[in-house]
Amino acid sequence: MDTIAATIAFLLLMSSSAAAIRAETQPPKQKVTLGTSLSTNGTPWLSPSHLFAFGFYKHDRGFFLGIWLVSTVEETVVWTANRDDPPVTSNANLQLTVDGKLILIEKGQEKLIAKSNGTASFASMLDSGNFVLYNNNSQVVWQSFDHPTDTMLGGQSLPCGGQLFSSLSGTNPSTGRFRLKMQDDGNLVLYPANTTDTARDAYWATGTDDRHGSPKNRLYLNNTGLLQIRNRSDSNIKDLHMLGGSNLANRSQNIYRATLEFDGVLRLYAHVYNGSGKKIALWPDGSACQVKGFCGFNSYCTFNDDQPVCNCLAGFEFKDANQETLGCQRNSSKAECTSEKDSLAHYNMALMNNIEWEDHPYFEAEMSEEEECSSACLADCSCWAALYQKNRCKKHGLPLRYVKRTGLDEPVPPMAFLKVGNSSLTNQKPISTQPAPLIQSSSNKAVVHVIVVILIFTLFLCSMIAISSHYMYKIRVLSYKRLAETWNLGLNEEVALRRFSYNELKRATNHFKEELGKGSFGAVYKGALYKGRRLIAVKRLEKLVEEGEREFQAEVRAIGKTHHRNLVRLLGFCAEGSKRLLVYEYMSNGSLGQLIFGDQRRPDWEERVRIALNIARGILYLHEGCEAPIIHCDLKPQNILMDEFWTAKISDFGLAKLLMPDQTRTFTGARGTRGYMAPEWNKNTPISVKADVYSYGIVLLEILCCRRNIEINVSEPEEVLLSGWSYKCFVAKELNKLVPWEAINKNVLENMVKVALWCIQDEPVLRPAMKSVVLMLEGITDIAIPPCPNSSSM
Repeated sequence: MDTIAATIAFLLLMSSSAAAIRAETQPPKQKVTLGTSLSTNGTPWLSPSHLFAFGFYKHDRGFFLGIWLVSTVEETVVWTANRDDPPVTSNANLQLTVDGKLILIEKGQEKLIAKSNGTASFASMLDSGNFVLYNNNSQVVWQSFDHPTDTMLGGQSLPCGGQLFSSLSGTNPSTGRFRLKMQDDGNLVLYPANTTDTARDAYWATGTDDRHGSPKNRLYLNNTGLLQIRNRSDSNIKDLHMLGGSNLANRSQNIYRATLEFDGVLRLYAHVYNGSGKKIALWPDGSACQVKGFCGFNSYCTFNDDQPVCNCLAGFEFKDANQETLGCQRNSSKAECTSEKDSLAHYNMALMNNIEWEDHPYFEAEMSEEEECSSACLADCSCWAALYQKNRCKKHGLPLRYVKRTGLDEPVPPMAFLKVGNSSLTNQKPISTQPAPLIQSSSNKAVVHVIVVILIFTLFLCSMIAISSHYMYKIRVLSYKRLAETWNLGLNEEVALRRFSYNELKRATNHFKEELGKGSFGAVYKGALYKGRRLIAVKRLEKLVEEGEREFQAEVRAIGKTHHRNLVRLLGFCAEGSKRLLVYEYMSNGSLGQLIFGDQRRPDWEERVRIALNIARGILYLHEGCEAPIIHCDLKPQNILMDEFWTAKISDFGLAKLLMPDQTRTFTGARGTRGYMAPEWNKNTPISVKADVYSYGIVLLEILCCRRNIEINVSEPEEVLLSGWSYKCFVAKELNKLVPWEAINKNVLENMVKVALWCIQDEPVLRPAMKSVVLMLEGITDIAIPPCPNSSSM
């Protein structure tokens, strides 16, 4: 009987697949001809049986262009064009142009919807839910099935490497927080969006991977509800769901769809023609609390009347009370912590049982008691949470990812310790005591006399104060005038940025005569203020369109309020009409690049170590010492300048990215200099301060070896890429090859190289924070053996 059932299932699959292929390859019955247009209030382009419609559907803030399942009960959207663009207005228009392009026109602006690989002659909305462009030979040149959003329909495949992305919410079709990927290794996996394809981030998988072969698997949903994984020879690898369920009549008359919904669950639905839909399967098989990332950072998932809800960890509160899935932030301000004494003064530890999270600790050790683990975290300024289980203590920083509750029946449940701000002292109500009157008298006349005397004395005292203040003002006015120039030269720079006039800077630079250097947005000139007593460097932005204005504003915002001995000081700026100039303190010894790559003076080993530590402290201040974290984005030797005492100072904040006070990551376009950019710049992933840590690792290797990261004229091919060569020398214990001209302490060199190799790890989570980098460079913290940085291997 099992053999007969399998044979019937296979025949149904093959017949439905053949029918789908015939339907897609035969010329369509209803055609949308060239020159046809569609407005937001016009009739959509319908499939022959009026099952699906292509056109504009209504949204709270306008209209989206998409495909939906036509139903008398409810309309289900299955595809949206340009889903991350804002909704269009009611004046938008869709047009299949005479030259075969499908474009969206709004306010005179055109946007291409379908990038066909050939000239289209007509279009058609098919009963399969696929919108297709055909050439004059009725061959498909573009189809919506090749560009899925969050949904697959019957007859549609998700190819090897293809992904579905959930919507942001039930009413917002923009790209959401979860993705389904058909991986190259043959495994179908669910991940949170913006994560790497690693098992640590996955929360459901089919287990169909084959790392030794080349499976090229695809996910296929046929027209009878059979959801399968099939290989390149179209053989069945695994059935995820069989033939639409036993409670559904007329399976071949239903419309099936698999949708990755906004809560991260993949659900399979069956829709009766012109009727409602019915959920028939879901993955993962359980609740949304099994979805990693359903609740954001520092929060965990529980149930309230069978509905998943997010809760904050102790010491945290929701970022947005109306959107609890966005995660939680600290409910108290972060105190300054430089030592164990500071941590003990401002924080204590809160215990939460049966709570754990999936992330790499930055420290792990055996401890016999949970109190020892809690105390170790409390005394550590870098530790914000600790997990204790089976005599193992793991320290973690923030944020905490993938927090979850464990089963109450677990034999050795984990204990989570959270560092929270000290609770405020109990407000005790003071004992109220009525002061005794100054003068007690039963005579009203005596009271009046006392009041009169007090008023006269008060009036006399006020008169004396007024006269004295007048004469003191007169005396000091002259002194203030005499000190005005000194004030402008010194203290005024300490208080705020000064706004210069263009003519003033033109005179200071002698009509921009002496050029110090030139960058992508303009040149830097040497100048002098206050009769030559204060040397300055004036950066004049020349490409003032969008990029120049952006750089100007970014630089002023980034370092206008910063003050650190390892950051170049911004003294003021000029913004007159289209003219934009920045005024810095003058750095007399040029850039670090000239110092370590030039042919003149090469700094000795001790000086190079000091310079590396100076730079690290400056980056640490940008990341943790400012009111809001600053990502420099363009760290390289040319942007590090040397003052008259050979102190290294970080400069050029034109590409810097400011975060919100409690923000740790952000999306932004690629910026920086090739060779120093972290790998995540080239991926669609959020950027954090760890991007600067990567750049610092490259700079540190260049400082140690006094050569560029990429050198063509070398004796051996393996020496072309410094980062890769350094790792090979480290593994082979031949670090002396990196600095053959100099006799130095091998242990110090090894530690410095290990720090650099940790900094240039491909995964941001493996890179240390700059605070840890400074501690390692100072010799306070032990340095573990770093793994091989993949992007640096030859």
